[in-house]
Amino acid sequence: MNIEISNICNLQCSFCPPVEREKKMMSPEVFRSVIEQVAPLTDQVTLHLMGDPLVHPRLAEFINICKEHQVPVFFVTNGVLMNEMKEDLLLDSTIRQINFSLHSFHDNYGEKDPTVYLNKIFRFTERAFSERPDLYINYRLWNLDEPLGVGLQNRSMLDRICAHFDFAFNENIDVRRQKSVRIKNRLHLHFDTEFTWPALDLPLLGERGTCYGLSSHFGVLADGTVVPCCLDKEGKIPLGRIQEDSIESILNNERSQKILNGFKNNLLTESLCQRCNYITRFK
Repeated sequence: MNIEISNICNLQCSFCPPVEREKKMMSPEVFRSVIEQVAPLTDQVTLHLMGDPLVHPRLAEFINICKEHQVPVFFVTNGVLMNEMKEDLLLDSTIRQINFSLHSFHDNYGEKDPTVYLNKIFRFTERAFSERPDLYINYRLWNLDEPLGVGLQNRSMLDRICAHFDFAFNENIDVRRQKSVRIKNRLHLHFDTEFTWPALDLPLLGERGTCYGLSSHFGVLADGTVVPCCLDKEGKIPLGRIQEDSIESILNNERSQKILNGFKNNLLTESLCQRCNYITRFK
């Protein structure tokens, strides 16, 4: 499940639309309530839906709550705010996987030299090799320009990564079919193509289709609103609020079940889903 501990990000990437909701950070009390409820229900939690979790000043407390309830954490960050203190935090045994969105750097800083930024990521990775060999690390280089290979915007990043780890990259990779390439140990390059975030003002795409929302994952926004999918960034399909009802009852209420049964029967019951371009990937 995706827990949005903060909808605030330190960057503003072109491929990630700005959050229209009120800026919000989840309180430790609400977070603890969520973890206590989902610990028996989920294999892991992602401390992200929108925003960057490294922004939250009480992140260490949140990770300790997860550790207390034996809930593994899947961490997603642009990594710009990495420092030695955050390195120590993310090497905790409760962290199962970390995705560094490296493509965000040039998207925000243009042609600025990424050496200092990448060296922080490389230093953490080398520490993980030594101290946490079981930790999975993904370097995200999502393609913003073309469906085949790596776009020019990411080329300098890729070249530096290959040089640092003495890795030969296959130039013929098709990122539409192969999303992940192992570099070393449990470090991988992760590729994908850009998609359009769903919004109610987009054209209707159709009423037929399916999605993994509510079957493989769901989300809780920073204000406690439960949503069926990690792409419902504005809470346009509010299923309930955890301050008012239990997560189990929210997932089993009439609206949630109608959405889930619709997906199972190739039917999109919500207006946002009917305008979601990402759903076409499941055909």
